[in-house]
Amino acid sequence: MNKIAFLCSGQGSQAPGMGKELYDFCPGSKRVYECGSDILGYDLAKLSFEGTPETLAPTNISQPAIFAVSMAAYAAVKEYCTPDAVGGHSLGEYAALTIAGAFSLEDGFRVIAARGAAMQKAADAHPGAMYAIVGSNEETIEQVCSQTEGYVLPVNFNAPAQTVIAGDAEAAAKAADTLAASGAKAVKLAVASAFHSKLMESAAIAFSDAIASVPVKAPSIPFYANLTGKLLPADTDLKEYLAKHLVSGVRFHQEVGEMAQNGISTFLELGPGKVLTSLIKRNFKQVSAYNVENLKTLNKWKETL
Repeated sequence: MNKIAFLCSGQGSQAPGMGKELYDFCPGSKRVYECGSDILGYDLAKLSFEGTPETLAPTNISQPAIFAVSMAAYAAVKEYCTPDAVGGHSLGEYAALTIAGAFSLEDGFRVIAARGAAMQKAADAHPGAMYAIVGSNEETIEQVCSQTEGYVLPVNFNAPAQTVIAGDAEAAAKAADTLAASGAKAVKLAVASAFHSKLMESAAIAFSDAIASVPVKAPSIPFYANLTGKLLPADTDLKEYLAKHLVSGVRFHQEVGEMAQNGISTFLELGPGKVLTSLIKRNFKQVSAYNVENLKTLNKWKETL
């Protein structure tokens, strides 16, 4: 029996015009943007469809906008199948949890807006940097970071040969240079700070306070967690988990491997771009992976059903 997992896209996947086709042709997707605009207090559709890379780049803007595309894609696919599991990459976990019923759509927008605002404020106060390191292994990267003066560490474990490091700008740059000199490829990410590190500690505190009164339920669909790379236990305090998530690493490769080991044979990425889809295709040859972000990709996926 084919088991399918829905995965939701992470930060950095935003692009002008994202979600517009889904909005125009899928009534459920349009309702997602109408809900988001009501909660956020600005025209989310206009910002997403007509914005520039610069206007979409700030963390407090990009996070709700990416969340909206993931939820709009879900609105378009949910009539065709129900996921056997859900997950996401970093902020993608919020859309995944909303799909799993932990938050209503309205509260999902409230929570992701609070996260984006808290992270933007922390980034303004504590600038940092992140680099994607391609072509080196986790052990080497951890060793280089530990031997680099200043604060830098691996935070996103995306694939055996792709890890993201984060930290103070100078230390992160030095570690990236060292790894590049040893033969790896180092690409600086277009982010405002060192996410998933201690530079986000103030954001975690502010975020916890902001969502204290938001209702939350246990996920009704198995949810695989970035922090452990495993299935989230049913008794997990989700608000505590999400606050810790801001200052902890993302074990995405392990998470996908765990899903595959537990019988997931198809992964469907919901959200802009196909970063997660590409990672899965390259590193998990035994499974199928697709993405839905517009009508073309929606129809391509529907042909496989």
